[in-house]
Amino acid sequence: MKPATGNTDDTLAAWSRSALGHDFADASLLRIALTHSSFPGESYERLEFLGDRILGAIVASWLFKEFGEVEGKMARRFAALVDRGSCAEVARRIDVGAHLFMDRAARNAHVAASENVLGDMTEALIGALYVDGGWAAAEAFVRRHWEPMVDTATRAPKDPKSALQEWAQGQGLPIPTYTVMRREGPDHAPRFRVAVSIRGRDPVDASGSSKQEAEKAAAVAMLAAVSQGTPAR
Repeated sequence: MKPATGNTDDTLAAWSRSALGHDFADASLLRIALTHSSFPGESYERLEFLGDRILGAIVASWLFKEFGEVEGKMARRFAALVDRGSCAEVARRIDVGAHLFMDRAARNAHVAASENVLGDMTEALIGALYVDGGWAAAEAFVRRHWEPMVDTATRAPKDPKSALQEWAQGQGLPIPTYTVMRREGPDHAPRFRVAVSIRGRDPVDASGSSKQEAEKAAAVAMLAAVSQGTPAR
């Protein structure tokens, strides 16, 4: 089974030096961090578990040392910096999706563009950096790629489902309901279609690589509809 086109050991090593700022002594760690569960061999999940904790410790230490903020504001900044959206933003910036190892079905299903997968892979890469190069290697990567976000991340972005629920309650309506319309694809690369309904409005549906991702996408679409003044039924 072939990985992404051009994903050779030399290509990965060059990308790691450029994007991660690190030469791996154990190149297998880099490959594991980039391996989706659809591809043979050990996948990224264990490294992602570790990297999630390392990222949190690095960001917490960074904020404690350099931002003289009260705990509440520091906590909001922390939440915004370590959430999946921020991790996925870094992944897109360094083109992680082009270097993933996954089978053709998963790639054709656009799993490589999934915010969930990209965010998890970024955390796996942090885990791999920590195992191979210690705290210094992991911290250097985080400092470099989170620097553009750290000054603006003063509050956690509102989840679209929460925002839609607040809108509905503000209109005196019951909370939105979400219904899975269908599930397609293999177990390692599923696609979900979810509809969100609010009393008095036409349902809106959207898809995602997980039920949660599809629900968020549907909420975003409904928020767009109500913000544009789509009339109620």
